[in-house]
Amino acid sequence: MKKLICGVLVVLMTAVTPVLSAKSNSAKKAGKCEVKNLIYMIGDGMGLAQVSMLLLEGKYLPTAFNRSENIALISTYSANNRVTDSAAAGTALASGHKTDNGMLGQEPDGTPCVSIMERAGKEGYQTGLVVTVYLQHATPGAFYAHVPSRNDLGVISEQFVESGVDVALGGGKKFLAEGEKAGKSLIEALEDKDYKVVYDMDELGSVDKGKVVGLFSDEYMPTVLNGRDPNYLKEATEKALEILSNNCADSKKGFMLMVEGSQIDSEGHANNAAGILEETRDFAQAVGAAMDFADQNPGTLVVVTADHETSGLSITSNKTDFTLSDSGIGYDFGTTGHTGIMVPVYLYGTGAEQINGIMDNTDLPKKLAELMRLK
Repeated sequence: MKKLICGVLVVLMTAVTPVLSAKSNSAKKAGKCEVKNLIYMIGDGMGLAQVSMLLLEGKYLPTAFNRSENIALISTYSANNRVTDSAAAGTALASGHKTDNGMLGQEPDGTPCVSIMERAGKEGYQTGLVVTVYLQHATPGAFYAHVPSRNDLGVISEQFVESGVDVALGGGKKFLAEGEKAGKSLIEALEDKDYKVVYDMDELGSVDKGKVVGLFSDEYMPTVLNGRDPNYLKEATEKALEILSNNCADSKKGFMLMVEGSQIDSEGHANNAAGILEETRDFAQAVGAAMDFADQNPGTLVVVTADHETSGLSITSNKTDFTLSDSGIGYDFGTTGHTGIMVPVYLYGTGAEQINGIMDNTDLPKKLAELMRLK
């Protein structure tokens, strides 16, 4: 609808407000927001260009990202560098504290940073991790570990065993098998704590409740192009949601699940456009599964973001004559490392309207803790 007011053209957009905003609008009218379940999804190395690639290569058919009810932007710099690494960025996203590159779950002076997952666990929430790297890697580690170096994998493995995370699916079998506590391997230590340890998705399929650790590779899981099931992350996310939901069915508390599309970053470091596309597609399927869960379970907030962008990916025209019907597309890379650009935040479900604008990465977990009413 258009109106001419005092010579100024005003375009009124009310008539085209998306139906998907209905939940957000009702939450605003209610004047409160009660987030029971948080699904925190991190595309490692995923910037706007990676999401744009997915849309473009899908002939602009809607992806899970198109379902978002709200969008924000976050900065990514670390305490000592304008371009962050995954450890510092993971620490910021997990705890709301800046730290130096390479440090995990600690401030630069060594003070431990308590993550929102640790806080949630202490308050009776179920907690979970789903990744395509090893469970001791920087991003998942930021939610439970506190070490001066992300490379302290032995210590991180010991802290994982003691973390109390209820469901953890990914790689890292080697580090737990090699680690030792009281004369036993760290895998045996997990079993002593009543964890069921499984080694493939078929074995995981028989688990629907309790504490479980899935160790699907020695270190990294394969990339999609190197043989990983392209539906793995979606299926693992759905299974984690099933188990966590069953675990807290009789509790007033819900759960917090962190899902990482870990190897968007790996393929970005390799400047592999085809690999970036497949890893982003895998992650998007998991995002869609999380949003489907939110539709069926009021009180669930899905937050999708990135720790940083990797590769400086740009999508360029192959020709400068824009009168052509198609100039062709090129995927160009500015680096084999990380970049300092802001990254998007996609929000869906209960409380989606509460996170807005441009903020620092440390502000996001603080807002999430507030919406979950964590102490």
